[in-house]
Amino acid sequence: MIEDVALQETLNEEHKSAYEKILSIVDTSNGDVFFVDGPGGTGKTYLYKALLAVLRSQDKIAVAIATSRVADSIMPGGRTAHSRFKIPLTIDDGAICTFTKQSGTSKLLQKASLIIWDEASMAKRQSIEVLDNSMRDIMGRPGLPFGGKTIVFGGDFRQVLPVICKVSRGQIVAASLWSSYLWESMCHLKLVHNMRAKSDPWFAECLLRVGDGNEEVNIDGDVRLPDEVCVPYTGDDRVLDRLIDDIYPSLNENMSNTSYITSRAILTTRNDWVDIINMRMIDRFQREQMMYHSFDTAVDDPNNYYPSEFLNTLTPNGLPHTF
Repeated sequence: MIEDVALQETLNEEHKSAYEKILSIVDTSNGDVFFVDGPGGTGKTYLYKALLAVLRSQDKIAVAIATSRVADSIMPGGRTAHSRFKIPLTIDDGAICTFTKQSGTSKLLQKASLIIWDEASMAKRQSIEVLDNSMRDIMGRPGLPFGGKTIVFGGDFRQVLPVICKVSRGQIVAASLWSSYLWESMCHLKLVHNMRAKSDPWFAECLLRVGDGNEEVNIDGDVRLPDEVCVPYTGDDRVLDRLIDDIYPSLNENMSNTSYITSRAILTTRNDWVDIINMRMIDRFQREQMMYHSFDTAVDDPNNYYPSEFLNTLTPNGLPHTF
């Protein structure tokens, strides 16, 4: 986008240093691997958007992905890592992604000047290592990390680490990128200046205290959230309406505003609750209702192993068959 190209003019000194260092490596023969480390609010996404915009304005390919769907929706052209790279759900050491050398994904990665992976701190190290194995293979350069392709990872280890059921804290750390053989070979770029602190300094400081383990906790080790950032639970149906009103004020007036919709989200741990919240919000729309039916096709399926009739029987997370 044109406005994103102009972001390079407004980068602070930390951003500018990282921006110039990354661009100086793009398209060099051996590339490099970077990790942008910064707490929430330091402008990691701001930096990513500037990098994506300048390269795309030069007709170069810059691939943007993220570990979570919420994070990838913020970056132009973003997708989740598992969707873009065909990362298998079960990964053993030495595994590779499920795309083939002749696939569109392989050709895209071979031509890409830069790959940005946001929220890499949330990903299991095996997910990143499996991409490394595949990149070394398709680039024909097994001795270089990611086959000599320039890649920017980013995240904040104070926030959500890889989610693994019923394991110890040590096992979670062992599954994070921090414990990967790739970690020491990365060029680490730190962002410390909090850009959001100007508008909400209290919240920025609170996040740092929690992330650094300096916030007061109870005997169970839990942090009590301040009442100002909570919607009290009263046990009736109206509490959901109050939550929606707090997150999406003036929803009807802004339902066509893309930046309004994508700048906020309600997260929940269960898919059935997602459906309940979505239906409650849709019921608020005061416009004519339309029924849309999905058209399901499998990406990179030249042999038609997955016909539309079969895909229509599946109910994955995301958009339903009828909307």
